[in-house]
Amino acid sequence: MARNRIQFQKGLSEARFVTLYGSEERCREALASWRWPDGFICPKCGERGHCVLAHRHLYQCNACRRQTSLTAGTIFDSTKVALTTWFRAMYLITQTKQGISSIELGRRLGVTQTTAWKIKTKLAEVMRIAGESVRLDGRIEMDDAYLGGQRSGGKTGRGSPGKKPIVVAVQTSDDGRPRRIKLRRIARFKRKRVKSIAKKIIAQGATVVTDGLKCFRGVADAGCRHIAFPTGSGRRAARHPAFKWVNTMLGNIKTSIAGTYRAIRKKHMVRYLAEFEWRFNHRFDLAGMIPALTRAAAQCKPVTYGQLKWADYGA
Repeated sequence: MARNRIQFQKGLSEARFVTLYGSEERCREALASWRWPDGFICPKCGERGHCVLAHRHLYQCNACRRQTSLTAGTIFDSTKVALTTWFRAMYLITQTKQGISSIELGRRLGVTQTTAWKIKTKLAEVMRIAGESVRLDGRIEMDDAYLGGQRSGGKTGRGSPGKKPIVVAVQTSDDGRPRRIKLRRIARFKRKRVKSIAKKIIAQGATVVTDGLKCFRGVADAGCRHIAFPTGSGRRAARHPAFKWVNTMLGNIKTSIAGTYRAIRKKHMVRYLAEFEWRFNHRFDLAGMIPALTRAAAQCKPVTYGQLKWADYGA
């Protein structure tokens, strides 16, 4: 059997990473090239003429005299952590298939768990925002799922305590291989809510394959072609060939959460899902993940600790 070329690609070795981003100066050069690919642009007046105050690491506009730092207005805004630490965090987060916890990340970076959590969560926020602009198209497998462990006693099945409902959508290629994935939290499996999610993540005219759950009729309301396969429940339904990849993705997500994080809180679940989604959708070029993430981070507005800690994205 031939090897999976995506799974066995070289990626970015640690030695190569150190060569590219092993010093603060190299990280600054890389960030500047991705933030201003056509050269510096003053955020105040839009002029390009500038000088660099090297001792303060500031760019000063020749027209309006506005001084701007490389990280101002980006996700790195006001950071006291070296860019080399940020870049190594991006390396550790993107090059691991199962993700990495904030505790382990802190050990690897030599920072506290709190600092590691802030870095990781800010980068996950970048992934969430960057993924919102791309919609799935073509043939799409969609299914409902619940995240969370069993609790002894109480209600079982749908609506049981501790379970967090999500919608999973997988775009497949003409040869039946998975291409892109979308993961969205949903408050309840209602037709209107499925319609709202479908409008945000799926292009109109796409063919969406689902099981017989009535709420998925909302897919057709969103302008998509809907094909429903009533599968029943249990293991037999999970092995239905029409849902091969969406069920595979669900298994991978649950394995990743259980193995890396053990459990996740509801209000932070959106970012954990965004991180898994982003890594999967960029898996074709492991070495290009850091440039892609840094470009997105350079375009992302600053996020405060309060926004990270308390923001809750409903559906």
